[in-house]
Amino acid sequence: MSERITTPFGFGTTAFEVVAGVDLSGQRAVVTGATSGLGVETVRALAVAGAEVTIAARDVDAGFEVADEITAATGNKQVHVAPLDLADQESVRWFVSEWDGPLHILVNNAGVMVPPRTHTPHGWELQFAINHLGHFALTVGLHSALKAEGARVVNVSSIAHIRSPVVFEDIHFERRPYDALRAYGQSKTANALFGVEGSRRWGADGITMNAVMPGGIRTRLHRHIPPEVLEAMIEEAKAEGMRGKTAEQGAATTVLVAASPLLDGVSGRYFENCNEAGPHVPGTRTGVTPYAVDPEAAALLWQVSAATLGL
Repeated sequence: MSERITTPFGFGTTAFEVVAGVDLSGQRAVVTGATSGLGVETVRALAVAGAEVTIAARDVDAGFEVADEITAATGNKQVHVAPLDLADQESVRWFVSEWDGPLHILVNNAGVMVPPRTHTPHGWELQFAINHLGHFALTVGLHSALKAEGARVVNVSSIAHIRSPVVFEDIHFERRPYDALRAYGQSKTANALFGVEGSRRWGADGITMNAVMPGGIRTRLHRHIPPEVLEAMIEEAKAEGMRGKTAEQGAATTVLVAASPLLDGVSGRYFENCNEAGPHVPGTRTGVTPYAVDPEAAALLWQVSAATLGL
């Protein structure tokens, strides 16, 4: 195993601090799910560094509000909005067909967490459909745009991946009882595995793909969780050593992996607190499990995802 990547940044670093002195002028970025929380702060930091940023959002009205606010705050007039519903493959195909020219940074940030048991019209469990399959289709669809400039792809995963590997025998909970947290964990494991296989397949194209764990941040992602359940989850996380972050701190690892010269050429890895994560230790909320970076599981996931989507 290659040496673990470290940087001068850490737990409390903000996204602005990561891009201080970084010039992204002339670079184009897409950030999914950037109408609240981490996505907004990711767009803001990339805009501050001079990138042209497209907010890919299901709620375009909210997207335009964010874009206007960030343009006013940063002076960057190249903050755009485009509709994208990751649960709808027609919407993903439309976004891909409308994209023109190179793409330097793709941040697969959007997600849904522990909704009631829901399946898409295709029969796909909603969290897996949005968090992984939607982003898989988007990224593969944009491959030629990414390849043109040797881009960076960032998959926003989570320490929740410790709750479940990808259960290939029953990904969509057709035969086992539905467990929303395990389903979410499975989708976050998929985010990490996608980066492992993407790195292997697309490395020769100059494309890097990594996964990140933002940290413990209260955002709209938690809107489906009853308040008493959320509080219990927070207390459990605290007992296992997790400390809360602000959205600005949470976006730092994403922005680091997306834009910092410190990570030029680094691919197929999993980062947290602005550094590459070590192995997960049971009873803690840090690190990455072996199954989330397993090359064989990553290769199988790519095959299953492509077959599921008919790609």
